[in-house]
Amino acid sequence: MSTSVVPGRPAPGHAVCLDLRAEAYDPADRYAPEEAVRRALAVPQPPDERRFLVVDDADRLVAHQLLHERLSSYGPARVVCLAVGAPGERTLRRTRTPWPPDGGVLWLLDGFRGPDAAALRPLVDVLATPEVFDAVLRALARVAGGVAVPAARVVEHDLSDEARARAWRQAVEALTGPDVPVAGTVGTVPGELSLLLDESVPRSLSAHDWLPAQGRAGAEERACRDALDDALDGYERVRGPAGLLTRAGRGLDLPGDIERAAFALRRFRATVADAFALAGGSRPTVEERGLLAERGVHLPEMPREISRTGIVPALRDHTHGLIDSGLPLRSVAARLAALSARTAPAGSAARLAALDAVCGPDRLDRLTAQEPFRAGGPRSVAAAVTGVLALLAGVWPGLGWGLGPAVGLLAAVLALLMLRRRPNRSPDGRLDGGGATGSAPRLFGGLIGGVAGAVLGQALDPPVWAAATALAVSVAAVVLLALRDWTHGVDDWWQRADPEDADRALREVRHLLVTAAVHDWLFADVRHHCSDGAGAVARLLRALAATADAYQGPGVPGAYEGPGTSPEPEGYGRGAWDWDDWTDGGGQAPGRASNQAPAPGPGGGAGRAEAAGWSDPVDWSDRAWSDAVSDAWTDRAAPADAGWSDAVPDPRPAAAPPEPPAPPEPVRPEPVREPERGSVRETDPDPDPDSGPAAAPRWLERRYGDGGPALVDTLHGDLSDGVAGLLRGCWAGIERDPGNAARLSLDKPMTALLDETRSRLERDAAASPPPGRERGDRPDAARLTGVAPDGVARLLAADDDPGLTVPLCGPEHLRLLSHEPGAVRRVRFVPETMRRGTTGDDIWRGTTEDVVWTDAGRHAGVLRLVPLRADVVHTVLAEEDGAP
Repeated sequence: MSTSVVPGRPAPGHAVCLDLRAEAYDPADRYAPEEAVRRALAVPQPPDERRFLVVDDADRLVAHQLLHERLSSYGPARVVCLAVGAPGERTLRRTRTPWPPDGGVLWLLDGFRGPDAAALRPLVDVLATPEVFDAVLRALARVAGGVAVPAARVVEHDLSDEARARAWRQAVEALTGPDVPVAGTVGTVPGELSLLLDESVPRSLSAHDWLPAQGRAGAEERACRDALDDALDGYERVRGPAGLLTRAGRGLDLPGDIERAAFALRRFRATVADAFALAGGSRPTVEERGLLAERGVHLPEMPREISRTGIVPALRDHTHGLIDSGLPLRSVAARLAALSARTAPAGSAARLAALDAVCGPDRLDRLTAQEPFRAGGPRSVAAAVTGVLALLAGVWPGLGWGLGPAVGLLAAVLALLMLRRRPNRSPDGRLDGGGATGSAPRLFGGLIGGVAGAVLGQALDPPVWAAATALAVSVAAVVLLALRDWTHGVDDWWQRADPEDADRALREVRHLLVTAAVHDWLFADVRHHCSDGAGAVARLLRALAATADAYQGPGVPGAYEGPGTSPEPEGYGRGAWDWDDWTDGGGQAPGRASNQAPAPGPGGGAGRAEAAGWSDPVDWSDRAWSDAVSDAWTDRAAPADAGWSDAVPDPRPAAAPPEPPAPPEPVRPEPVREPERGSVRETDPDPDPDSGPAAAPRWLERRYGDGGPALVDTLHGDLSDGVAGLLRGCWAGIERDPGNAARLSLDKPMTALLDETRSRLERDAAASPPPGRERGDRPDAARLTGVAPDGVARLLAADDDPGLTVPLCGPEHLRLLSHEPGAVRRVRFVPETMRRGTTGDDIWRGTTEDVVWTDAGRHAGVLRLVPLRADVVHTVLAEEDGAP
């Protein structure tokens, strides 16, 4: 395991940590501490908020004076030094750097050297928090010499490894989504884009004259429409009684008018087809536009409803709206790909097939076909009706022999007149569809009926008035039936000839031409811009989804590694430096049993914690410490009534101070095994099966949750917002050149986003918002971790009881501490996320006003800073400094 106890890079706003201890570097590398200072100075910090947390050996403070002074080389800096002492040390030699009010020293006298050095990690994490750092620095400024020995009680709220891996996997899956090659719908799009998806014409162009009358296409359209108007006017004139009984239709030429309309429609269609083929490319050139004008197609200026400059902003709003709605990236990419396909101009040449469907040769041939004129209905029915009417006219006694056949003759004459004046015949006879009106059956039926009526009249001898009435009825019926047959025959012929179909075809061809003019010619550049932009964004989103799926965890070289160690992963997660990974690769401290369990003394820190109700309910067997740390705390438990005073003698026999441990030999760790996607990186792939359960230090209480109800949604929201932020930096390039936007590579920014989000998940279960974003209504820590903050509230609500904290020194060091009343300074800290949201503020009402509410973090608790006796700390002046 790496000997680094500080992060490779600080969290945003946190103090920059650097490790100057001898065991952190190769003994042969004399320049390693200077390099650590150089890297710490290279970390960007605000000029007025430069904070450094230095971990150093207590016996090397004088030798490292120049290194400490260099931290202020770029301006004023605040420095807190964690001086790690050996168990046998009884005095502290230090220089005036660091010195209050901008500096101070915390002397750690027990359990932080050799195999126990990993216990520094949670302490460094707490002190690096800017609010706690400043509060500790203020407290040290009120302590003589700025040197104190801390006592701590810290509660850590975090997620279990399984919960963290599961939440991360679910959040990434919700971000990327399954593969969607083709979207069935584009969905709702802004108005600027909707104009490109349908065949509608903008309202500002509805009154535009696309085909001027003086142009070729306009003249052909006008000729077709004039011929159709003439045909319609002639049809209206001949279909009534005047058309049959008068010479009103003498000068009319309905077949000729229809033929002229068909020929004009054919020419107009040919002109439109020529225009489609002429400018058939996806982007008409200037020459092609000129040729379109020669053919009578007048293109206007770009309408105000749409412009190229407004396409990318509308596409941006549409994309961000889809991402904000919670759609996975691949689903958004599929919709954008569908939008790209639908807005891509195919060119007007592709509309030739639609032109054939609208006005093909078959339709034109039907217009010029000669339809026959038929009137009178079925011939048998016409003969029977005429015979009956002739029979009525023939019942006049005597006169019936002539009146009956005369009525039949009248019906035949009217039928012949319909045939002569049929509307499908040109006056000159050039066009004639022929016809049949049933004059012969009418004459035959009339003669038979007339003779039968005369015979019946002779037999019945009806009165004159009855015979006259019958005659009048029969004559009127013959005329009316003839007019009816004429009108029905003309209407039937008109419907079969269907000149109105030419008018419909003319309108459809014109609409197709206007649609092509708008969407294929006028909007060609805009459609290309939209299609290329949507396609580029779709490819970017798919690439981002692929990067997220392939993401294995944060990783950069560790900045403070010891000799012979492999680079640690990037970021702040468990895959890099890990507060919980406190084993040294499964090894054991020399002379200590691997299965030795901690046994707190009756009055030690653990005993006091249990008495105060702070017993740890969680089984820490899966969060192993090294056995050396466990035994160290077991052997050095303080008596219950000793507290911070040495007035009561230690009942145990005094032990001789142990020898300072020798610097550890550099050990190369086992190769890091890459986990599966969504899992946590493991640094000990083959743990020692004989190693027993290890315990956390007595001053650290760890509470692990299985993830709250808002954890996955919060992570997904952070990732989605981050992706939207990445895209915001690409829209300018997409608008400038969407065709080359697909060459953009967002792998590194996306990896940085995943690193940052994963780092916050590791650091405080994503309770802190991403950099630059307001906290707003972000879920509280309880909803994210699933661990209630009641334990922290009870700890902070308690009185200033020394028994609640564990001194970070051995019992033999208690006589070094000052016993001046009121000299102890206390710092209480809680992450702001623990009192927000659903947990409410009720549980915090018992806390006092001196609680420091940190902006982020997973640690809460109490630090008590105890001054030292005046004869324990020796300040060495610069001229006295010599080689140690």
